[in-house]
Amino acid sequence: MSSAASSLIKKRIRWLDELARLVLFACGAVTVLTTFGIVFVLLTESVLFFKEVSLLRFLTEREWTPLFTDKKFGIAPLVCGTLLTSLIALLVATPLGLVIAVYLSEYASPRTRHWIKPLLEFLAGVPTIVYGYFALLFVTPVLQRLIPTLESFNALSAGLVMGFMILPMIASLSEDALYAVPTSLRDGAYALGYTRLQAAWKIVFPSALSGISAAVILGLSRAVGETMIVAIASGMQPTFTFNPLVAVQTLTAYIVQVSLGDTPHGTLEYHTIYVVGLTLFLITLVLNSVALWLRQRFRRVYS
Repeated sequence: MSSAASSLIKKRIRWLDELARLVLFACGAVTVLTTFGIVFVLLTESVLFFKEVSLLRFLTEREWTPLFTDKKFGIAPLVCGTLLTSLIALLVATPLGLVIAVYLSEYASPRTRHWIKPLLEFLAGVPTIVYGYFALLFVTPVLQRLIPTLESFNALSAGLVMGFMILPMIASLSEDALYAVPTSLRDGAYALGYTRLQAAWKIVFPSALSGISAAVILGLSRAVGETMIVAIASGMQPTFTFNPLVAVQTLTAYIVQVSLGDTPHGTLEYHTIYVVGLTLFLITLVLNSVALWLRQRFRRVYS
């Protein structure tokens, strides 16, 4: 090959590398600009809301009735309903997810993992509206036989079903964290006389704690942002309560309610969806930041 042809090939390679760099940069820039656009819209519309409602009133009042004649603008009932259903979901998904993750990582054969992991991911692919009607039409009637005081719309059934919705995320991410622990740690535990269960819970589990903690928090963040399950099964009653047997309304369910089109554009009632969306954005941002901090704080580099 002549030097001229070799030089031409090198120029083409450099040109393709530069083109790939520009395309990748453009993709990353679109993501960042989209995020800034969302924040800008939420902030500008929320400022219009806070021109008429004080921040102190927004944070301290315990009633949320912006669509009623007697208007109250305390965000606490919506935040309470969101956290209540999300914590119920976390109480369901975390122990089940960790048990499944330990089984897949420490006990299951490669063939079993090959079959079980896709089944778990299949749960993540079920439309959330299906989960919502399952909670309303199946789980709630079953629970009412056990708990006669349970209302038709309640936080308990919504939280339980939402727990199974986030179960694949927690189980899969936790299993990946456990599976990434070096085999040498397991071999060292076995050499000291540990059983497989003792090695899993005393050696492997602590070593993967950063990934497991991040998985749990990301699961919680996913539950906080869930819409259809809580909109269908938990009701549309903004109540400041920690009783899971009664109807509640979450941040996302309120946004669905106002977005149906009955509220005139540009009114104070219309601006409430943006301030609620901003609140939801801040909650998920904090949760995701904590998950990222945990991964960086407790990350262990194995040689």
